[in-house]
Amino acid sequence: MHPPVDPILLEIGPLTLRWYGVLIVTGILVAATVAARYVERKGHSGDAMWDLLLWMLIPGLIGARLYYVFIQSPRGPEGLGYYLSNPWAILQIWSGGIHIFGAFIFGGIAAVLYMRWRNMPPLIYLDGIALGLPLGQAIGRWANFINQELYGPPTTLPWGLRIDEFARIAPYNDMTLYPESVRFHPLFLYESLWNFIGFGLIFWISRRFEDRLLPGDLLLLYIIWYPTGRFMLEFFRTDSWFFPGTPFNVVHLLAGIAVIVSIVLLVVRHSRPTLAEAA
Repeated sequence: MHPPVDPILLEIGPLTLRWYGVLIVTGILVAATVAARYVERKGHSGDAMWDLLLWMLIPGLIGARLYYVFIQSPRGPEGLGYYLSNPWAILQIWSGGIHIFGAFIFGGIAAVLYMRWRNMPPLIYLDGIALGLPLGQAIGRWANFINQELYGPPTTLPWGLRIDEFARIAPYNDMTLYPESVRFHPLFLYESLWNFIGFGLIFWISRRFEDRLLPGDLLLLYIIWYPTGRFMLEFFRTDSWFFPGTPFNVVHLLAGIAVIVSIVLLVVRHSRPTLAEAA
């Protein structure tokens, strides 16, 4: 497996359109479309979802970039020192290097503030976002394929990914020990498939158990599904900073907390009616 296209889609003078940006934006628009249709099905304004998207987008991108630069990049091809020495590079999102956990944090805060300001029912809209997000992520992950990012350690599996020398990080940039013929785990593909499955599962649950779901349940299901997959994939990451002497990193910690808290909340909020009836 090898990136089949040039990362640059179109160049007009000083303007450059990259596949990375196109795929990320496509994923965002698809996710927002799914979310808007969901809230309309629940009797609320789909247009408000697009307004919410605009409110979330810039903080989300800022958070995604800052998380990558200050937490993810120490094991990346540039490293934190590179960004500290070249502050302008921190702003160059179009060159790749964002992290969805940062987008969750900054975008989530912006979303809550906006919905409180506009008196929107937050759980309905967050459910819509939770339904659309896995599909958008599944599409956006292919941007990593084109940029030769998000790959794991060497593998002999038939779907192993070829990584060019310029995109390799230590120790895999030693072409003597790891020649051109070496292939790597395509983590972007694993995560994309996990997200496609997650979208299908959450969508099915949203229709099959519609009369039993409480507002916020889809959000909790997403927070259980996605971090669980991400927790497992992080063990294969080659570009993350890990806690010294352990196979764990910050994402493991955040994902583990998110999954446990979401499971507890889901169980508690659905056990309350049963307890009330029993009383």
